[in-house]
Amino acid sequence: MSTYPQARFMLSAAHAQQFPSDQGAEVAVAGRSNAGKSTAINALTGRHGLARAAKLPGRTRLLNFFELAPGFRIVDLPGYGYASASAAERANWVPMTTALAARESLRGLLVVVDCRRGVLPGDEELLAWAAAAGRPVHVLLSKADKLKRAELARAVATAGQILAGRAAVQSFSAVDGTGVEEARRQLDRWSR
Repeated sequence: MSTYPQARFMLSAAHAQQFPSDQGAEVAVAGRSNAGKSTAINALTGRHGLARAAKLPGRTRLLNFFELAPGFRIVDLPGYGYASASAAERANWVPMTTALAARESLRGLLVVVDCRRGVLPGDEELLAWAAAAGRPVHVLLSKADKLKRAELARAVATAGQILAGRAAVQSFSAVDGTGVEEARRQLDRWSR
């Protein structure tokens, strides 16, 4: 059963003028290419296939808006750190993310980080973007099922030290359900 039974794809925006009305609440989901953003969205909503997950990195090229409930949206951002997008596409992402940061409805940012790779420079840039926008950040250390328990504990501790109060951090796995309920509670807090 879906956690958000009314969840639906709304639109893909190539320009900020295409964004939905700046009302209600929305949460941006960001991360490196192939970190598991789409898979995380599907796990959080309990809807397989709501966000299209691909094995090849760099498939999300536009800002994809999903309505989870009336007045509450998730925005799936293009992955960073992978150069398959054209220079023109990448250049267009800057004004779109700048416009997104200025929206009154933006409540927070979920950053999906592959727990095997840890927090990298691109993630740091995203944290700076969120801080400049005055938005809270919650980091999902994805693919937690790929590490042994002790390795995962070290990854969470290391990320916590690196993030040092700039973001909350938790382990997350769409495969075995690790951290899904905790992340949903964070989404629910931001939906209000």
